[in-house]
Amino acid sequence: MLNLAERRILLGVTGGIAAYKAAELTRLLTGAGAQVRVVMTRAAQDFVGPLTFQALSGERVRTDLLDVDAEQAMGHIELARWAELVLIAPASADTMARLAHGQADDLLTTVCLATEAPVAVAPAMNRVMWAHAATQDNARTLAARGVTLLGPDSGGQACGETGAGRMRESADLVDDVAGLLGPRVLDGVRVTITAGPTREAIDPVRYLTNQSSGRMGFAIAEAAARAGAHVALVAGPVDRPTPAGVERIDVESARDMESAVLERIGECDLFIATAAVADFRPSDIAEQKIKKGDESGRTLALTRNPDILGEVCQRQPRPFAVGFAAETESLAEHAQAKRRAKGADVICANAVGRGRGFGDVDSTLDIFWNDSTRRLGPAPKPLLARELVALLAELREHRGQAARTG
Repeated sequence: MLNLAERRILLGVTGGIAAYKAAELTRLLTGAGAQVRVVMTRAAQDFVGPLTFQALSGERVRTDLLDVDAEQAMGHIELARWAELVLIAPASADTMARLAHGQADDLLTTVCLATEAPVAVAPAMNRVMWAHAATQDNARTLAARGVTLLGPDSGGQACGETGAGRMRESADLVDDVAGLLGPRVLDGVRVTITAGPTREAIDPVRYLTNQSSGRMGFAIAEAAARAGAHVALVAGPVDRPTPAGVERIDVESARDMESAVLERIGECDLFIATAAVADFRPSDIAEQKIKKGDESGRTLALTRNPDILGEVCQRQPRPFAVGFAAETESLAEHAQAKRRAKGADVICANAVGRGRGFGDVDSTLDIFWNDSTRRLGPAPKPLLARELVALLAELREHRGQAARTG
């Protein structure tokens, strides 16, 4: 039996004859130790009653968007924050279409918009409906946004036809859930992550910065927290929501970021430097806004900023240290050179420029350590972050084993 002890799964049940399979799925998930809360659409209740799922899950079944029993009547927010995984099984063609278009006209679709948890759907419909161009477009749209499609399977259908469109069997879906949630590979590990750009003031209204969006760092922070880590996220100036369970420390300049990192690094087991820290800052910051003045131009004197990753790598003892490198050319050579120069355990490199930017939703990472390398992606950054966290946990454990036996 798979161990899903205390994992929090929100099961969405939508309209279709396959709704009866969701009852068996609930039984198997709870049998594996998971906490299961069920949200049913109105159409789903025409096939199976809420009382069935309440008996199997031991939890009150949610059916209405306005939940007067929930805190401040915002049941969708409470459920969205609670879930570690949202699994919609069965997922009807209608539900997939509404999710793809971002509709929020019932409890289930609203939760899907409000959650930061990964979302998976198990399609279930007639083979012709599944093959229809509109459904296929919706499936591609959802996948591009990081939603995981589980199935459908092929075989006999309730309508008497045979083909692709069957909901995956419940036991297979439980295996899928275990794979998506994965083990808590960083359980109890203290992780500090830097993310986003820094801003280096020129005067009270102008600054030097870069195009970093912070998207990758925030995704890694979320993945690390879900893997059981205690995460401190030192974030440059970006407008992004804080991942659930993450301590966020907002900073502006490279020196601010350095101070925040060094304050925490003594109690840190894993340091991941995704931030695009400015290499230089103005030598002098004007106290007042600089006027145009002389039209012939103005010289801006610069001084080097602290090397945060390098400083962390020089500490003894030090955490397992991971750096990031954004390169426009000779990616492997430059990444390996940076790893050796900093003394980092791992460097994660991605290509930028020529239409590939910091804020792209999908990305590819080339990971370098010792004489080894691995490529992750292309994939949406949330998925990429989960794969990276699993790899870093493995590499960190190997280093620890080598130290213990060395």
